[in-house]
Amino acid sequence: MKRISIDDPKNIPPGRTNWARVDAMTDEEVLANALSDPDAQPMTEEELARMKPRTDTKALRARLGMTQEEFAANFGLSLSALRDWEQFRVRPDQAARTLLRVIAADPDAVRKVVA
Repeated sequence: MKRISIDDPKNIPPGRTNWARVDAMTDEEVLANALSDPDAQPMTEEELARMKPRTDTKALRARLGMTQEEFAANFGLSLSALRDWEQFRVRPDQAARTLLRVIAADPDAVRKVVA
């Protein structure tokens, strides 16, 4: 059986990355390669300003050590809505984002109010 060297770029299967080659590159080479890809250009300041921040409900839930079911039940949320938020299918509305900020700041107070 013939051994194939992964150091030769011709031997890397399509869609795979030669991480040894990437690790050997300088930061300048990485940047130059990234900028040479027309489909992966950096965003302009204007484009960045238009972006809306995501509410990371999964990180909040993980910080509290709760399952999705526990989080939804403790804070009076719909389990399906929570799943949609965590999978970024739906963005929480303004009221939900406010509630999530309050939960992040003082989860025990929200539990008391909801109970």
